[in-house]
Amino acid sequence: MSRHDAIARAARHYDEGGFLKVLQDAVARPTESQTSGQLPKLRAYLADFLVPLIAPLGFASRILDNPDGTHGPFLVAERIEGADLPTVLIYGHGDTVRGYPEQWREGLAPWSITIEGERWYGRGTADNKGQHILNLGALAAVMEARDGRLGFNTKLLIEMGEEAGSPGLRDLCRAEARALKADVLIASDGPRVSAERPTIFLGSRGGYTFEMLLDLREGAHHSGNWGGLLRNPGTVLANAIASLVDGRGTILLDALRPPAIPDNVRAALADIAVGTDPTAPAIDADWGEPGLTAAERVFAWNTLEVLAFKTGDPDGPLNAVPPTAKATLQLRFVVGTDWEAILPALRAHLDAHGYPMVEVRAARTEVFRATRLPVEDPWVDWALASIAESTGKRPALLPNLGGSLPNDAFSEILGLPTLWVPHSYPACLQHGPDEHLLGPPSREALMLMAGLYWDLAETGPAVLARREALKGA
Repeated sequence: MSRHDAIARAARHYDEGGFLKVLQDAVARPTESQTSGQLPKLRAYLADFLVPLIAPLGFASRILDNPDGTHGPFLVAERIEGADLPTVLIYGHGDTVRGYPEQWREGLAPWSITIEGERWYGRGTADNKGQHILNLGALAAVMEARDGRLGFNTKLLIEMGEEAGSPGLRDLCRAEARALKADVLIASDGPRVSAERPTIFLGSRGGYTFEMLLDLREGAHHSGNWGGLLRNPGTVLANAIASLVDGRGTILLDALRPPAIPDNVRAALADIAVGTDPTAPAIDADWGEPGLTAAERVFAWNTLEVLAFKTGDPDGPLNAVPPTAKATLQLRFVVGTDWEAILPALRAHLDAHGYPMVEVRAARTEVFRATRLPVEDPWVDWALASIAESTGKRPALLPNLGGSLPNDAFSEILGLPTLWVPHSYPACLQHGPDEHLLGPPSREALMLMAGLYWDLAETGPAVLARREALKGA
């Protein structure tokens, strides 16, 4: 058997309907981690679906309660072939955001797959059930081609709380560090740069969410009788926000801005085009940090977004000065940003600019750290070469994803080099109604992942030796 045979078997898994059948089973299981009372369903996805799915592959599985005692559990599984072989950690998440069935287009539903042309609609098809199921299908294809062997060791970590901010993941990685010990993480989440171009990213931007609030008085007061006499919290808060980010999206507070873009990151992004899919929103060319390319703005820079703003009753406004205002903002940040200094810097800035009455506090969400494997790491060239050989395409290399992932659990706590190979695309509508996965890129994903897993056995030991040599140099 050969590499070509493993890739052909992976393609047949798609062509003969095997992948679709497994995905239909997964999507039919509601796993909303952002909704209370879902723990039985979250556990059932692992116990009743994933454990039986991977048992024929020789995995020994454990389902572990969340260390925080509240959120979804974890699946930790392993398949060991030899102490002298490379070991890969595969990660994914089986939970989804809320289904919102009433928001889906007529004829579509979140908990069943509807196929229209190349689009496979259903909650979790893209984020993340479809992605980790693709990787397991590719793993099975390689095992078949090698007569029941992989040629490397495999460890699997599936969490059921990523959409709730991955609570407990870092504590679990600390507690299970020995069980999760590996040589490299190869995982799949997020989108390619475009549907047509295979992509690798090496980490993710961080995410820090904070709230700004004013509570000035009891009750609303008639705007004719009291307007011009009472401080308007909406006006004050809007101007406080405008002191942080200007009208074209440029960050004004130095503490929220990143360091200069490193030359190697700029070089990696030189051939990256974003927003090229037909259904992607039109990019605003005059928005964001001046002097940067579109790719640099989303993958190499910090952005401050106003996620929500409320004062009064927007749906039923009164002729009155409202008493309160509240906004939620989020900083997406790259490596080199001191996220722990954000809150003190905001407080000092607001005080200095005449807004001591504005309260600022961290939101009750997990802080995602910014991570980035160096583009010079030997695993990077290995993965790029493997994907190019399997697809005949030049893969895109992103130093980090524009979004946020719990990659620091793997890169910092477990100390792993991290390779992310996404199988979705930017316009998949993840988190919203009408989420979907594309068929042809999914077929290609099965094939390129089979190639990666085949190459891990063949050339992975040489990569490990190269990394050790570089450490000693």
